[in-house]
Amino acid sequence: MKDRVQLLRITGAVLTFLSISINIPYILLIQNFEYDDILRAPTNYILTKFHEGGSELIFTWFLFALLALLFIPASTFLQKVLTREDTVYLSAATLMGVLSGLLQSIGLMRWVFVVPVLADLYVQPTTDRATRSAVAVVFQAVHQYGGVVIGEHLGQTLLALWTLGVGVAMLGSPFFKSWIAWFGLFTVPLLILGQTELLATVIPSMPVWKVTPIGFMLWEVWLLITGVSLLLTANKYKSTDKTQQLSRI
Repeated sequence: MKDRVQLLRITGAVLTFLSISINIPYILLIQNFEYDDILRAPTNYILTKFHEGGSELIFTWFLFALLALLFIPASTFLQKVLTREDTVYLSAATLMGVLSGLLQSIGLMRWVFVVPVLADLYVQPTTDRATRSAVAVVFQAVHQYGGVVIGEHLGQTLLALWTLGVGVAMLGSPFFKSWIAWFGLFTVPLLILGQTELLATVIPSMPVWKVTPIGFMLWEVWLLITGVSLLLTANKYKSTDKTQQLSRI
C-alpha cells in the first residue's frame, strides 16, 4: 500500500508540475516572440526578431526544451499506475510518449544552439547579400526539418498516439473517473487534424484545420486534471491506510 501511494503521489506531482510549468516559457514566447504565429513568418522577420530577443529569448527556449524532457519520466510513471493484465499495449504507448518528449525537446533546442548563430550572422551589417541568402537557406532547412518534421510532426503525432493509449487504459482504471479518460481522448483528433497545417507548408493546396492551439490547451488541462486526480487519490489511500492501522490498535 505504501509503495502504491508513493507512486501515485510522485506521478501526480510530476504531471501537475509539467502541465503548469510548461506554460511559463510558452507565455513568455507569446509576449516576446509572437509565438507561435511567427513560426510561419518570412525568414528575415524571424531571424531579425530572434536577434532582438537576445540572451533572454535563448534562455526561454532552453527552459521550454528542458521542460519537454519531463514528459519522459511522466509517461513512464503513468504506465506503472495504469498497467493491468489487459493493458499490454501500454508499453508501446509509453515508448511513444518517451520518444515524443525527446523529439519535441530536440526540435526546440534548435532555437538554443543553431538559430542564434544564424540570426547573429544574418543581421550583421558586414554580412554581404550572398552570405545572407545562404544563411536564409540554412535556416529554412533547419526550421523545416528540426521544427516541422522532428518537433511538430513526429513529436506531436507520437504525443497524440500516447494520449490515445493512456486514455483507453484510463477507462478501466480504478484511479480515474471515466470522464477524465474521455476528456483526454477528445483531444486526440484535434492534435491529429492540426497536422494539416504542417502538410500545408509543402502542399499549399492542402485544406488546413488550425485546431492545434485548442487541442494543446485542452490537452494541458487534461494533464493537469490527471495529475491532481492522482494526488487526491494518493491522499485518499493514505487516509484509508491510517484508518486501518488505527483499527488494529
